[in-house]
Amino acid sequence: METTEHGSMDLDHADANNGYGHMREKEDMEEQDRGSDKHDGGDPGARQGRQSEQGKDGRQAGPNEISPSSSEQARKSQRRIPDSMKDWKELLKETIGFEKSFEVQVREMTFGGKRAAFLFLSVFAKDASLTEIIKRLTYLEPESSMDHDAMHTFLECYMPAVQIKKTTSFPQMIDEVLMGNTAFYVDGEPAALLIDAKAYPSRNPEQPSLEKVVRGSQDGFTETLLVNVALIRRRLRDPNLRFEIMRVGRRTQTDVCIGYIDDIANKELVESIRDKIKAIDIDGIPLADKQLEEMTVKSGWSPFPLVRYTERPDVVAAQLLDGSVTVIVDTSPSAILLPTTYFDLVQHAEENRQNPFMGTYMRWVRYLGMTASLFLMPLWYLFNERQTLRPEWLWFVGAHEVGQIPLILQFLIAEIGVDLLRLAAVHTPAPLVTAMTLLSAILIGDIAVKTGLFINEVILYMAVSAIGMFATPSYELGLANRIVRLGLLLAVFFFHEIGFVIGTTFMFLFLSLERSFNTPYLWPFLPFNAAAFRDILFRQPLSYNKKRLSIYRTKKNRKQPA
Repeated sequence: METTEHGSMDLDHADANNGYGHMREKEDMEEQDRGSDKHDGGDPGARQGRQSEQGKDGRQAGPNEISPSSSEQARKSQRRIPDSMKDWKELLKETIGFEKSFEVQVREMTFGGKRAAFLFLSVFAKDASLTEIIKRLTYLEPESSMDHDAMHTFLECYMPAVQIKKTTSFPQMIDEVLMGNTAFYVDGEPAALLIDAKAYPSRNPEQPSLEKVVRGSQDGFTETLLVNVALIRRRLRDPNLRFEIMRVGRRTQTDVCIGYIDDIANKELVESIRDKIKAIDIDGIPLADKQLEEMTVKSGWSPFPLVRYTERPDVVAAQLLDGSVTVIVDTSPSAILLPTTYFDLVQHAEENRQNPFMGTYMRWVRYLGMTASLFLMPLWYLFNERQTLRPEWLWFVGAHEVGQIPLILQFLIAEIGVDLLRLAAVHTPAPLVTAMTLLSAILIGDIAVKTGLFINEVILYMAVSAIGMFATPSYELGLANRIVRLGLLLAVFFFHEIGFVIGTTFMFLFLSLERSFNTPYLWPFLPFNAAAFRDILFRQPLSYNKKRLSIYRTKKNRKQPA
């Protein structure tokens, strides 16, 4: 599937948010350059040497700042596009690797008596569009009238492209070419036309791998930002829906998009997210949304996720209508939803694809599985070690036989074994996953019990806990719950019932103090909101859902008439 990418002709906005500063900062630097030229006696060599020592924003690079690369220095030293094709091509060799990097192409031709050139990356160029442009320009006769501003004439009269913009900034031209656009240059003109004629490698929207539903849409996000935005726009035809784009990373220049509904979303929340993203100063985020999360949400060493990932455009559309804000990163097939609470992470789209009664039943089954994954193993181990604490109706709980390995080691080995099984399933080719799973789960587990290394109860409760973890909608929350389970097991081993109480209390206090973009992590339980907590426990009919959640502090709190 071919597609032109996002941000194509939103060049004013994209340039205003890229990693090299705002347009106002560029104009200020140009004023400084003109003022400094007076002190340098107009010597361009002195000016170039002075600017090559400056950082990305024109300041002297400090000891704790990221030093600019040689290509960045060359780009910064030449603020304007030269009016000589020879000088232009020499600058391309210094900045973008022309004649060294095979995909950097310059196609020189003559149109209307003017020597011109197309600069593009062959890996992104859309051949059909560029061929059509060249074919149309070849119709110009050598004696065609070209006034003193040939570039303006090409733009207004002869360039057959829908999305196109003129620029005199050399760094902007390079940035747009690296993004996939094509630059059209005319000898003798200190400017270039930026043409959107690119096609990124992409795949068709497919069923999400982690958020499958029995009924409902089967299309999920892809690695192409434009496709992801289109999937959301298809579901939200609201003229107030906004998608702001900016770039993060000095070297990767990764496109990051913030989506929200302008007359619903909280303005302070949007500004906070925007400011945090703009403040990122790093070489790049090649791992996309995960690295962006770590640079914006200061979670430290907390195992619990403070953002919600989703692969479903219908989930994003529903959350936007509630007042949430989404962040989409190019090259990532998932979107981030902000702010996020613990109870947001346990919701699943399948509950809303069934009627309210069945949706509530499925929600309670999921809650039961998650609770079992957290407390079943620690409680069983506690009752086994302290049988006086065991209620009479749980007479069957406990191990009648002890294996050759202590129980705590059996649980720890089983936990690590499940993690190894999960990792092996990820790295094993798809046709072999089923065979590998059967081999590991049945043969190894069965042999371990028969040889006396493990007891049956350990395998049973470990399997129930693993099922509860896999039933958790959020993959990141499932991993965090596993760490909590291990911590409770060790607390019970060392301190018995006191350890279980202290460990559970510590987890509760830790979650109570967590915040996601100034939002309490345990809301609506702490602080308590009866109406919102009821909606967490029961899947309400849509006709009852008249107000938006107060946690988002939206501009409009009603979704339908009272």
